[in-house]
Amino acid sequence: MPVNQSRLFNASCFALITTAFSFSIRAGILPQLGTEFGLTATQLGVINSMFFFGFPISMIIGGLVYHSVGPKIIMMVAVIAHTLGILLTIYSGGYIGLLVSTFFIGFGNGCTEAACNPMIADMYTGSKMNKMLSRFHMWFPGGIVLGSLISKFMTDAGQPWQAQIWVIMIPTVIYAFLYFGQTFPQPRVEGVTSLGKNFAAMLTPLYIFIFCCMALTAITEFGPQQWVGLIMAKSGASPMLILALVTGLMAIGRFFAGPIVHKFDQTGVLLGSAVFATIGIYLFSTQTGTSAYIAAVFFAIGVCYFWPTMIGFVAENIPLSGALGMSIVGGVGMLSTSIFQTIIGGWIDAERAEKSAAGLSGDALELAAGQATLVKMTTFPIILIVAFTLLWFWMRSRKKSHA
Repeated sequence: MPVNQSRLFNASCFALITTAFSFSIRAGILPQLGTEFGLTATQLGVINSMFFFGFPISMIIGGLVYHSVGPKIIMMVAVIAHTLGILLTIYSGGYIGLLVSTFFIGFGNGCTEAACNPMIADMYTGSKMNKMLSRFHMWFPGGIVLGSLISKFMTDAGQPWQAQIWVIMIPTVIYAFLYFGQTFPQPRVEGVTSLGKNFAAMLTPLYIFIFCCMALTAITEFGPQQWVGLIMAKSGASPMLILALVTGLMAIGRFFAGPIVHKFDQTGVLLGSAVFATIGIYLFSTQTGTSAYIAAVFFAIGVCYFWPTMIGFVAENIPLSGALGMSIVGGVGMLSTSIFQTIIGGWIDAERAEKSAAGLSGDALELAAGQATLVKMTTFPIILIVAFTLLWFWMRSRKKSHA
């Protein structure tokens, strides 16, 4: 039976929409969960971190077994993990239940990334691969737009948070159906199925450099996004509309990523992204009301290309790292985000205490604490500007030596 590229690609997109729904709807109901279960920002940060902690574990396991069990088995595990996570969230009953259910959803999301990235890299080559990887990753922000709007509509309509979580089941059922009975592609690069060659490729300076950068690109993207509800709630702008605007622009940007990456090269795109992300996060920390939407535009342009370009860079420039190499890079991005979620929650609590001691209260206290936390977050993309400038020169000299 021939490989049905279109059906497999569409199934992968619905799997990523499931990931996006779990991200945006959970962000949307975070204040409700905090109120209903009496949770602090730090506790909410720990719950968020479980989402990002389950992700890298399944990505790394998926990368290790990708060539022995195949993407089909990994995606079957994803269906089970997503379903368990959704049901356990709805019937959690408290803090511990939310921790466990969030871990399962993160685990399912990691399986999706572990199976779909190398599968798409095996189905397409060259600039077509970069384009299709970006179009696949388009559905993460695209799904977040849909999820954010659904969450806002249902919250405004007085729907309980449990009903919102049920919505995540819709794309889960669709991607399970599309994958059913399909033939999956074979590896494209010779030697890529050897774990020994994968590890050898991953011990090169270029891979280690990208590994470190991915930790910072991920928290630059997910840090502000996951906390936008709490941080921007008192700014005079709608947090969920900001999230929808950011992710909507990201989806459009990723759809048209092919020619942009072709024109500026992967390293040029990464450097430009770091600059825009720095400006965007800084503006978030200083602007209120409608100006916050301008900050959202800069931030969206900044983080739009980070994830697919980093994965594409590994696939194109370090191909022998294989599915494992792509999974480890994606995994370190989510692990970094997991670690920093709790730290960011702690920053918010600490800033609240400091601003409260200075005499602020109510909305003014929440806004000041949130904006002070955002200033600290600009550290991540500032480091990336330096790192990607070095990478730009590194890759130019490498191309000249190979010319």
